[in-house]
Amino acid sequence: MTLDTTTEPTTAAPGEAAQPPSRRNLLRVAGIASLAAGAVALGSGSAHAAPLAGALPTGKNDKPDAEVLVAATVAELTGWKAKKLDDGTVAQLLGHATPGDGAERLLRYDAKSTATTNGGTVLAPSDASAKGRWHTLHTGTADFRWFGLFGPDDPADDALDALVDDPSITRIEAHTDLNFTRRHTFTRSNLELDFGNHLMTTEGIEDAGQDDPFAAVLFFRGKVTDDVRTNTLTATMPELRDDYEVADASRFEVGQWYAVEVNALTGRWERELQRLVQITQIVDATHVRVNYKAGWSLAKGRTLTWTRVEPVEQVHVRNLVFRGRPDGDQYTGSHPIAYEYAVRCDVENVHGVATFWPLVMRRWSTFFRTAGCSLTNPASVTWGGAGYLTQQIYCNYGHVVDCHTTNARHLNDWTASSYGLVENCHGDGDDQGPFVTHGQYEHDLTYVGNSGLMTFANSGAAWGGAAKRITVTRHVCSWFVARVKVTDLTLEDVQVIRKDGLAGSGMLWVNADGVQLRGCQADDTLIISQASALSKRPNVIEGSRFAVLPDTAITQANVTNPVHLVRTTLNGLKNASFAGKGQVVLDACTLEAAEGEGTVTASGDLTVRGGVVRNVAIVAAGAAEQTIRLDGGARLEGKPAGGSFLRRAKADKPVTWALDGVRSTAPSGDTGHVNLDAGINKWSATGSTFAGGSLALAPSALGGDSYALHSGNVEQGVTRTAFPEDGDRVVTTGNLVV
Repeated sequence: MTLDTTTEPTTAAPGEAAQPPSRRNLLRVAGIASLAAGAVALGSGSAHAAPLAGALPTGKNDKPDAEVLVAATVAELTGWKAKKLDDGTVAQLLGHATPGDGAERLLRYDAKSTATTNGGTVLAPSDASAKGRWHTLHTGTADFRWFGLFGPDDPADDALDALVDDPSITRIEAHTDLNFTRRHTFTRSNLELDFGNHLMTTEGIEDAGQDDPFAAVLFFRGKVTDDVRTNTLTATMPELRDDYEVADASRFEVGQWYAVEVNALTGRWERELQRLVQITQIVDATHVRVNYKAGWSLAKGRTLTWTRVEPVEQVHVRNLVFRGRPDGDQYTGSHPIAYEYAVRCDVENVHGVATFWPLVMRRWSTFFRTAGCSLTNPASVTWGGAGYLTQQIYCNYGHVVDCHTTNARHLNDWTASSYGLVENCHGDGDDQGPFVTHGQYEHDLTYVGNSGLMTFANSGAAWGGAAKRITVTRHVCSWFVARVKVTDLTLEDVQVIRKDGLAGSGMLWVNADGVQLRGCQADDTLIISQASALSKRPNVIEGSRFAVLPDTAITQANVTNPVHLVRTTLNGLKNASFAGKGQVVLDACTLEAAEGEGTVTASGDLTVRGGVVRNVAIVAAGAAEQTIRLDGGARLEGKPAGGSFLRRAKADKPVTWALDGVRSTAPSGDTGHVNLDAGINKWSATGSTFAGGSLALAPSALGGDSYALHSGNVEQGVTRTAFPEDGDRVVTTGNLVV
C-alpha cells in the first residue's frame, strides 16, 4: 500500500478559527510515527496486536476506528473549535511550543468536563464555554514540560500544585532546571518526585514565617484529627514495652496511627515519649500494642496523650540539586524538603548549596531513608536549627546513609528519636559538629563507618539532656563528647584526631554510666565524668590508647561508679588524676610519661593489675579512706616525678597499700619505690621484687591503727632509707636481700 504524504493546510485563514486536521493529515510520516508511540502509551500491546487507532481501515466495508488527531503545539490544539470536536476525541500533541520539545503526549477531549484549566494536564479550546476540556492521558507519570516549563525563567509553582493535587499522578518528573517562588504544603500520599538531577532555585520566593523550618518548597504533612484522648498510668510502664496502657482500648483500631506523647517533666520540652506509632493489636480492655518499644520507663501517674493522625505515606523525593540564597535568613532563606506526620517517605540523591533550614527536615516521622544526599556551604551555621543536612524530631526507624556535608553545621541530628541508623556519612569543615543528638531522651541509635565531629545530648536541661543505648563503630572525628546523661554508650574503633586551630580537638569525653569503649584512640585526652547512674552494665575501656593533656582529671570528681581499663595505654600523664570516688581498675594497662614528669593521683580506690607504670608516680589523694592495690605482675619502672613510685599527697585519711607480685625497678639510688612519712598507712608487700633505688617506710607513717607487712620479697640493691622496727603491728622479716 502506498501512502499519500501530501498535506492539507490546517492553519486558519486570517480571521478564521483553526479546524481539526483532516484524515489526510493523519497520514504524514511524522503523524504515523506519533500514532505508533501513542498506541504503545495507551497500552495497545505489541506491533502484532490490533491496528493502530487512526490508521486507514483494512477493508472497504470495515467501520473506521475513532480518529486520533495530531497537533503540533498547544496553541494549535487549543485553537481547534470546541463545536467541531466530538466527545472522546483523542489528539497526539507533538510538543508545547515546538514539536519534539519534550511535552509530547496524548490528550482526550471531554465535552462535558468543567475541570479548571492549568496549562498542562487540563487544557481548553480557546472558544470553549463552561464545558469542554482536553485531559492528558497518562499512566501515572507527569512532566513539568507539559506546562511549558523548559527552564527557570518562569515559576513552576502552579504546575507543581496541579500535578501534586491530581491523585491520578503518582510520579512527577523534571527534565530541566526549575524555579519556585512559593512554599508549598501538601497532604497527599503515594507520590514520587524525580527531578532528574536538575537544579531547583528559589529566586524571588515569598518570605517564610518566623522560626519555621517547615517552610520548605516541598512540605508534605499528614492530617492531625481532633480525635484526642488522654490517660493516666495506673502502674509503672517499664522500658522496652510495646503494650501501652490506655483508658478504653475499644476506642482504638488496628492500623490507626497516633502521635503519642507523655507529659513533660521539669524541663520545658523534657518528655521521654513523643512518637508517631501505629496500633498493631488490641491487647485487652485497657492496653493496646503499637509498633514501638518505649525506650524509657514511665512512672505511675504520668499522663499519655493520644492524637489520631492520618499520615502522608510513600512520598519520595529523588535526584535534585538545590541552590538557596547564600545571604538568606530565617525569612528569606530556603530549603527543599520537609515532612511532618509522615510514614515511609524517602529522600535520595538530593544535593544542596546555600540552604538555611535543614536540607531535609522531618518531624513525627516513622520508617524513612535519607540516602546519597549532600550539603555544601549553607547560609548559616550559627542560627539555632540552621545549616543542617537533616534533622529528625520525634522520629522512629530512620536510615541515613551515604551522605556528606562541607562547611555545614550538622550532617545528622536526632532529636527525641530512636532506632535510627547512620552509616557511611562524612563531614569536612566539620567544626560545628556533623553528628549530634539533642538530648531529648533519644535511644537505640547506631552509627557505622562515619567521620566528623560528634556530640550527644548537648542541648541543655530544658530538653532533659539524656540519651540511651547509642553505638558508634568505626568513626573518625576531631572531637567526641557525650558527657551528660548518656547511658550505655558503646564505642568501637573510634579515632579522635587532634586538629590545629580547633580548641578541644583530640578529646574523647564520656559519661560513666554503662559506657564501653573498645579499640578507641584520642590524640589529646580522655575525660570520664558522671551525670547519671541508670545502667546495669560496667564501665569498661578495652584495647584503647589515649594521650592525656597535662593537669587532666581522667575520671572527674563526680564519678562514683567503678571504671575498668583493660589493655589500654594512657600517655603523657603529667599531673593527671583519677579524681572520682569510684574505684578505678587498670588491668594490663600502660601508664607512661616523659622521664621525671609523670604523676597520677587517685582520690578513690585504685587497682593496678599487671601492665606497666613507666615514669609515673602513683599518689594517694583521697578525701576518705582508700586502697591502692598493685598485683598480677604489675611493673613500676623509670623515673617518676617527685622521686618515688608510691607516695601520698596528704596524710589526713587512712590509706591501704596492697602489693602482691609487683616488680619495681628504680634506675638510680635517688628514685624511691615507696616514700611514706606521715599519716595512717596499712602497708602490705608480699611476693614482690624491688630493684635499685630506695624504700622509705618511716615509723612516722604508721600512726593510729596502721600496720606493715613487708615479707617474702626480693630486694636487689635497695637502700632502706627509713624502715620501722618489727613489732605487734610490723613484720619486715623473711625477705631476700641481695
